[in-house]
Amino acid sequence: MQKIITLLKTLFSRRWWWVTILVIVGMVVLARLGIWQLNRLAERRAANAILQAQLDAPPIQLNELLADNPDLVSLADREVTVRGTYDFAEQVLVKLQSYNGQPGIHLLAPLEIEGTEQAVLVNRGWLPVAENDPAGWGQYDEPGMVAITGVIQLGDKPPEGAEEPAGRQLDWFRVDIQGINTQTPYDLLPVYILETPAGETNTGQLIKLEPEIDLSEGPHMSYAIQWFSFTLMLGGGYIYYVYRDTFKQPAEMKNDRDQ
Repeated sequence: MQKIITLLKTLFSRRWWWVTILVIVGMVVLARLGIWQLNRLAERRAANAILQAQLDAPPIQLNELLADNPDLVSLADREVTVRGTYDFAEQVLVKLQSYNGQPGIHLLAPLEIEGTEQAVLVNRGWLPVAENDPAGWGQYDEPGMVAITGVIQLGDKPPEGAEEPAGRQLDWFRVDIQGINTQTPYDLLPVYILETPAGETNTGQLIKLEPEIDLSEGPHMSYAIQWFSFTLMLGGGYIYYVYRDTFKQPAEMKNDRDQ
């Protein structure tokens, strides 16, 4: 007990007080970083719970739902069914899209929703990069009334300061609903639909896609443990150093003088 009291007095003595303060500040910063990672983990878990609830919810019938003027953005990741007619003349592609390691494109077309005056952009699937010529897309057309199943997705935001395309643009780097909307005769919904296989086997080159779902908790827990470990190492290492310096054994002191 006497050694502990002496050590505490030493830590705040004239010789060591400023170092002790720096170490305490460093420990507080490191511990705060660990707490920040725990907060990030809590946010990730809350977001995962919302996502899981969306995935577990029953499919939305979009044709009927639109009559209630819903907040479609809040329905992201919900399964949806919709009936309508494609306008293949307004079809565009999103380039630089890979599938099983193969380069390709995504084919997007507006779907005029039955019973409404609205349209929604549909990601119809993946094609190999050799199929980026619209002259060959006719073989994938689905004329007339269709019923599709998919997942509601949010569009990609364009980069800061990006200009709207001048005239019709066929190739896009992202699903920019706002940009694509400027060149279509429709008022597109603020979300798009990723058409899924719906239990069918993908055949041919137009591959229906599944949404990329990530329900992992990320590295936040391991990062938090690292920061808290650094906190203990800094504090413990400093106390051990001061302890050794304060309570040196006579042999150690003699060795120090001899060196």
